[in-house]
Amino acid sequence: MNLALRDVRRNKLRFALTVFGIGLLLGVVIVMTGIYEGALADALALPRAEGATLWVVQPRTFGPFAEPSRIPRDTRDLVRRIPGVAAAGSVTFQTAQTTVGGKPVRLYLEGYEPGRPGGPRALTAGHGLTESHYQIVVDASSGLRLGERIPLGPYRDPYTVVGLTRGMVNSAGDPMAWINLLDAQALQFAVPPALERREHAAKRNPPTTTDINAVLVRLEPGASARTVAQDISRWKHLAAVPESQEESYLTQFVIEKMQRQIGLFMVILITVSAVIIALIIYTLTMDKLRSIATLKFIGAPDRTIVALIIQQALTLGVVGYGIGLTLIELTKNHFPRRVQLEPRDLMIVFLIVIAVCLAGSVLGVRAAVKVDPAEALASG
Repeated sequence: MNLALRDVRRNKLRFALTVFGIGLLLGVVIVMTGIYEGALADALALPRAEGATLWVVQPRTFGPFAEPSRIPRDTRDLVRRIPGVAAAGSVTFQTAQTTVGGKPVRLYLEGYEPGRPGGPRALTAGHGLTESHYQIVVDASSGLRLGERIPLGPYRDPYTVVGLTRGMVNSAGDPMAWINLLDAQALQFAVPPALERREHAAKRNPPTTTDINAVLVRLEPGASARTVAQDISRWKHLAAVPESQEESYLTQFVIEKMQRQIGLFMVILITVSAVIIALIIYTLTMDKLRSIATLKFIGAPDRTIVALIIQQALTLGVVGYGIGLTLIELTKNHFPRRVQLEPRDLMIVFLIVIAVCLAGSVLGVRAAVKVDPAEALASG
């Protein structure tokens, strides 16, 4: 006699509802791992897409993604003359909030110089920038279409969408967009006319509007990134950050709190799952005490009873895990942030579920082992 299967057949509706509830709970655990992996992939997609070996930024800063960086535009020409540098391109980064068709649109803008390092990769529709002003390439996640006009800046200058990419967002989930460097500088560093007149009247130099945030550097074949970085730091008094280090700054400074928050939330969910599974197994075991007593009365050893309880616990956990994973696979493309399910994470969650089921069956096993075989003869 298999009490686990017998109980399922006798209480199909209760078992289905119980497993579905556990599946929803485990589905939340699975989706949290996918959200973290998706946020990590989004954060690293931009620096990797740039294809730069070195990021030249303001001295004693960690790059444009971790903190503000502002350097003169002529830095690009200075860096280009360093031995071993094959190409260099100026870039700026900023967040833009606008409204299109009555709907709010938030973009993460990169200003770049066409023909130099920087700019979008792998367009899925349209083309890159072909004019020096008022053209924009956006990611399809923004909901914008080719030919649509986007008002940007304090004067709401209209930018026409000429190209689309896919899967390019920043660490906050904002869709990426690319415009010409001249337009980006005007949006980010433009000095209002009233401020410019006041600075001239006070005989002070007004703030410059031609600064940039970073210079992307590609090296010649065989050139040493470490040597070039040291030359830039020594002779140009700038910070040259390797691409791998820029990725490290992103994970350490930008999404570290998200990682810890998601990790804490997962611990809470797993703890709740363990408690719920323990209570369910204990309740199901108490409902079968008469049958367990009968098994003991006819000579069934305790290990058989324990195996039956553990089997039922594992069935609840494994089937619930399958339901949760299936639900997330069917709905992950409808989440506002990327949900990226990695096989490694899924295996870890599965092993945790098995451990939780084994731990949760302890109460049921304890109750079953304590049953007196004489209860099988009791009237009732």
